[in-house]
Order: sequence, then C-alpha cells, then structure tokens
Amino acid sequence: MATKCGQTLNSVSVSQIPCSNSDTIVMSNCVSVVLGQDGWSVTYTTQSICTLKGSTVDLFCSYTYPSGHKVTTTFWFTKMEAGIEPEDLGQDPEYAGHLEYHGDKKKECTLKITDLRERDSATYKFRLLTDQEGGKYSGSPGVTLSVTGLQVKVTGGHQDKTLTCSTTCTLTDNPTYIWYKNGQHLDESTSPQYKDPVSSNYEDSYSCAVEGHEDLHSPAVCVQGQDCNIVTYTKRTICALKGSTVDISCTYGSGYDTVTSSLWFSSKQKSRWRDKLMPEDLTTDPGYAGRVEYVGEKERGRSTLRITDLRITDLREEDSAEYKFIFNTQTSRWGHSFPGTTLTVTDLQVKVTPATEAGKRTLTCITTCTLTDNPTYIWYKNGHKVKEDTSRLDSDSFSDADSYSCAVKGYENIFSPAVCQKCWSVTYTHQRICALKGSTVDISCSYTHPSYHEIKQAFWFTKWSGRDPEDLSSVPGYEGHIEYLGDKESDCTLRITDLRLNDSAGFRFRFITSGEKFSGSPVSLTVTDLQVKITTSLFSSWVTLTCSTTCTLTDNPTYIWYKNGHKVKEDTSSQYSDYLRDPDSYSCAVKGHGYLHSPAVCVRGQNCWSVTYPHQGVCALKGSTVDISSTYDIGDDTITSSHWFSSKQSSSWKDELVPENLTTDPGYAGRVEYVGEKERGRSTLRITDLREEDSAEYKFIFNTQTSGWGYSFPGTTLTVTGLQVRIEDPTNIIEGTCLCLFCESICFLQDNHSYIWYKNGQRLIRHETKYLYLKPVSSEDTGRYSCAVENYEDLHSLEETLTVRCEYVGYNSRTTH
Repeated sequence: MATKCGQTLNSVSVSQIPCSNSDTIVMSNCVSVVLGQDGWSVTYTTQSICTLKGSTVDLFCSYTYPSGHKVTTTFWFTKMEAGIEPEDLGQDPEYAGHLEYHGDKKKECTLKITDLRERDSATYKFRLLTDQEGGKYSGSPGVTLSVTGLQVKVTGGHQDKTLTCSTTCTLTDNPTYIWYKNGQHLDESTSPQYKDPVSSNYEDSYSCAVEGHEDLHSPAVCVQGQDCNIVTYTKRTICALKGSTVDISCTYGSGYDTVTSSLWFSSKQKSRWRDKLMPEDLTTDPGYAGRVEYVGEKERGRSTLRITDLRITDLREEDSAEYKFIFNTQTSRWGHSFPGTTLTVTDLQVKVTPATEAGKRTLTCITTCTLTDNPTYIWYKNGHKVKEDTSRLDSDSFSDADSYSCAVKGYENIFSPAVCQKCWSVTYTHQRICALKGSTVDISCSYTHPSYHEIKQAFWFTKWSGRDPEDLSSVPGYEGHIEYLGDKESDCTLRITDLRLNDSAGFRFRFITSGEKFSGSPVSLTVTDLQVKITTSLFSSWVTLTCSTTCTLTDNPTYIWYKNGHKVKEDTSSQYSDYLRDPDSYSCAVKGHGYLHSPAVCVRGQNCWSVTYPHQGVCALKGSTVDISSTYDIGDDTITSSHWFSSKQSSSWKDELVPENLTTDPGYAGRVEYVGEKERGRSTLRITDLREEDSAEYKFIFNTQTSGWGYSFPGTTLTVTGLQVRIEDPTNIIEGTCLCLFCESICFLQDNHSYIWYKNGQRLIRHETKYLYLKPVSSEDTGRYSCAVENYEDLHSLEETLTVRCEYVGYNSRTTH
C-alpha cells in the first residue's frame, strides 16, 4: 500500500504471518509500506492519542482473517512476553468498570475506555484467536494512549504574567481552551496561552479547561502569592442510590478577604438568574424542601481553606444534576460558571444472563452509573440473605421458583425489585413512605408463589430476632390501629390508621404455605408532623415561611397556608412569603389532611394570635356528653367577643361573614354550654345527649379591638357512634370451635375505655376488652349478647343472638342436631 505526497494518512493497516513475533511498518513523510500475508490484518484509525484524565476514549479498530477460520476469542492487551499468552484487559481487575468492548467476532474490534486515569497511559493492541492450529494474531504497532491532566503555569513579572494551560502531551484534535477567573467564564481560544493582561489582585485565581470537557478543568491557581479565591471539589462525579443520603464536599478560600455570604445551588433549579446575577440558594428551592442542609464547615480562620458539605437526603432520580458552591467577599466573589460536582442518582436492578449449555446463569446488580466508593453488594434469595460480595452472583442451581434481589451494604433497606419467573416474590408500590402523624397510610403490596402451594398464613411484622416473627395484629399497641386489606392469593396491602411518630419502622410482609415460609424486604415508613420554620431579614419587612417535615412526603403534596386562622394560599411549594406584622401567626397543612395542621407560630416574639386544639379528632358515644377544648392567645390585644360554631350549622355566612354562635342554633338548644373558662386563654364547649347528627367539625373564633382569629383554620372533628356486637355467621356456629365476638364502633373511642359484656341481659365478669373469646364454644354459650362501655352502661348496644349447633359423627354418616 502506498500513499501519495500531501495525502493525509487516516489509518495504518498492519499484517503479519500467524504466530510471528516480527511486526514491520515503514513510514516516511509521504509513503508508508505495510508487509503482511495470508489475509491477517488489524487496522487502527489512529496510532497515537493524547486525551484528558477523566474523559472517555474510543480506540477504533477493525480486522480481517483468512477464510476457513472461525474466530473464537477477541480481546485487547497492553503487555506481551515471549511464549506467554497476553492477558485480556477485560479480565484485569484494574480495568473493572472502565472498559467496554464494542467489537464482534467478524470484523469490528473497537474498545471504549471510560473515566481515564493517568496510569491508563500505555500501548493497546488487539488480539484474536481462531479454531485453526496456529490461528493466533496480534495487531501491531497498536494505539499509544497518553492520559494527561491540565495545569496552569504562570510565568512573567509582577504586573505582566502569562498563563499557559499545560499538558504532558499534545491533545488530539486541536482543542479550544476555556479560561476562568475566580470561577467565572473569562475567555475561549485555540491557543493554550492566555494573552490578555493578568490581574495583579492578590485575591484572583485562574483555571483552564477544554471545550467539551469543562468538567475536567485544571486546579485553580493564585497568580500573586499563595492565598486567593479558590474552590476545589472533593469529587468530580458522584453516583448514589435513590433513597440514600449523599454529601457533596468542597474546600474553599477567600485569600485575605472576609466571606460575607455563601451558598450551594443546582443546575436544575428553576430560577431566573443569568450570568450577571446570583443563583438561588438550594435550601430555598421547594423541590429540595426538608432534604438539604449545610454541614461540615470546620474552619473559619481568615486566609485559610474551609471545608463545606452539602447534604441531600432521600435522593430522587430528578436530583441528578451538577452542584456548585459560590461565595461573596467584601471585594469580590467566586463565580458560578466554574464546573462543580455532577451527581447521578440511580436505582438497583437485577440483570439475568441466559442459561449456558451447562445450566449456569449470572445475576448482576446493575445501576445506571458506577456507584461511588466501590460498595459491597448483598444478595437475597427468597427474601433471605445468601451472600455479601461483588455485584455478580454466579450459580448453576437457579430455580424458576426462586426470586433474587440485591442491595448495597449500608443501605440494606433500599432493595432492587425481585426477579423471578415462577417464583416467590413480594412487591411494594413504594419501598419508602413518608406520611403525616395522625393520617392513614396504605402500604400497597402484592405477592406471588408457585400455584401448587396453598397459603396457610399471611401477616405483617416489624421485628425479627431470628425466631419466627410476630404477627403485627397481635402486638400490643397496634390494636385497632392496623388493618390487613390483603387476601390469600396475591394482594397483601396493609392499612395503618391514626399514625403515631413511633410507628416509624421497617414493615415486612410474610406468608407461609404448607411447605415454605417467605418474607419480603422491608418497607421503610417514616411518620412526621408539620412545623413552620421562619426566615426573616434584618433589611426587609418580609418573612419567608417553610412548612417543614422530617422526611419528604410521598406523592408531592399541595400545601395550605393559614394566617391568623384564615386560609391564604394553596400551592405545591412548601414556602410562603408575606409582609411582617407583630401579632400575626402562621400555620400550614397538606391538602387532603387539613386537620393535621402544624402548630401556629408567631413571626415576632412569643405572643400573637393563635388557637390550639388539644384533640384534632374526638370519638364519643351516642347519648353521652363530650367536652371539646381549645387554648388561645390574643397577643397584646384585648378580646371583644368569642364563640364556638359547627361546620354543620344551617347558616348563610360566607367567607366575608362571621359564622353564628353554636348556642343560638336550634339544633343544639339546651344541649350546649361553655364551661371551664376559669382563666384567660382557654375555652371549652360541652355538648350533652349526643346525637349522630352532631358529628361535625367544631371551631373556636375570637375578635379583638384590631382584628380576629379566622374560621378556615381546622378545629376538632367530633364523630358520634353507637355500639354493635359483631359475630361472624352467628347462626352457623359449631360446638367445639373457637369464637370471638367484637364490640364495634364506627370510630376508635378515646381514653382506653373498659368494655362490659352482657349475656341474656346479665353482666359477664372479667371481660374488659372489646373482644369476647369463647373457646371452645359449647351449646351453653347460645344466647343474646350485648356490650357497653364502663361508666356508660345505659348506652349499651343492641343484642345479637348466638346459636351453637351440636354435631355428632357416626361410622358411616354425619348427623347435625
């Protein structure tokens, strides 16, 4: 092959005799001669490449081989000793996660190397093996790869300095260089030198990058002295698990100046700032509300490097972005065009390779990016931990009836979905749930099992000490608090009502068949209340309020804001800004859970308008008496009037009018009074002879000399209930079986009442719970049953008749009497 003078040599084809150790290539300025025979060749598009540390490179390659040969093995290598087969780089642990072979066993042999390191500098050669004797071939001379970083070199005098973006080799493809001054984009040029006059300011620092690889910038350097504006990120890229917590760190210095403000921000924030304006602080972004904080500011001495960390909790896939730190000093600032740390958030998935002829399969715990810090992986088979090792699991004994999932050590509560074909599995709609205190949550769940297994028992549990876990429905404290909505086929949904803060736990579903026991991975439930956090400015009369939670509420809620008891805003943002007045108080709630509002907070001092209800919900017996209380604060004002009202009152008041006093409502005539107002700041409403139609929301409002407490703020919801005895199939009870009678109400009675049971009008002794167990039941248990609550014996339920049947079994027949 010959190349004419002046023609660009785009590729070099190298041929050699199979198994020969001699590779010959002769090149001059105009002509190259390639020696070879018998159809063996490897063509490299480029013989030498110089590229940046941290970048990705493709070593383009193609090959040919004699007809009659079948390629069995292809690989790349860097070292070859006489008489020893070279090592496949794909099997070298040093290159794990850095190589992608894009070739085939016909003609393509391109190799991709990602996240290049300086130690990857070497000569890379391609080798193929065939099924014929002597069918081994290596393509020479290969591709010489040089990996370099960027460094800014400063030369010249005090007032006349030249900056050079220096590399240890000449970068391929004539790149464009980008210059930064104090983190701000400054200039672009094809020259590696910065020619413009360099500032003599001791605070200034400079850095350079290459277009298309701005994230691979050089370290910033001071041009005058040793102390200047500088920001250095601990990690250029971070890959973290969805649901986990990440710290993004940097060190920074401000020379001899004093830092006046600093913040972190994200490239995905929806803000209106441009190059000349400051981006918004990440802590004020509604999308990160309650999930970001600044930690780790360890040193504050003047002219020293400080360490600052941005912590993001409960990571979401949409958090994937570039994060940057900026600061202001008394005379300058660190700009925001300088590259920061790129975060990629990923979930876990199990990938299964097809079975080989020997029946062997490989399971791989895959992510969309390479997790930072080389984590240890944990493997689970049918919900049980089986191995703690790498991201691969090899076996020749995988069964179609088995399910597999994986997790990462340190985050065992973040599982991949289980994979299987005809297997045991438990699948949750959400692996992590954040819900409000006092609300109801459904942990949606489904499960599968081989069709030839019959489900004997299905239940949820939270604690497992090694022995069989305990069914949550029988654990003290969960009585009347949980409800299993599932079945014994595929649905395993659990409902938890009236959530408490101490319900935060990992909930797991377990089912038992005639021959197997299977437990799903945990669902992490976090219960939170609402709190209003206030941010004020010394230079402004505006206040910023944040509706804060200890975890990120599931399903992107809509927030409701109240000012002095009036609803003022409904928005998806957890923040609200308003003009500051001393007596004002604010509270927030979540749409659909308005009764679970935060406590009202004062924007200035400790005294302001507020109303607080000790109970947001009250359940009381029909015919009984109930007290509904509130405490209130009028700040430094004077109260002029106050009263209670009901949401069910037949009044014509609208938003602009005041609702009528409950004592004037004919429906409550003679049954309501205000009691216990012995001290300023407390009011109690008493309702006697309760009726079912009294079920409503009750609120207290007041007026002062200047304003009043509004009525859109949630009050106390009263539910009036009767009692009812429930017996499953009361006319078909067979003697000798176990039976449980339930004393039911439509809501959960407060104050842990003792229950009283009656049979045929006579009180039974030693039965103080809402459950009456008859085990085993006999014909003597036939009768009429009713129940009541202690101290309200005259308000007992209607009677329910229980009939117990005797059953005799003969030799050849069964007779029922």
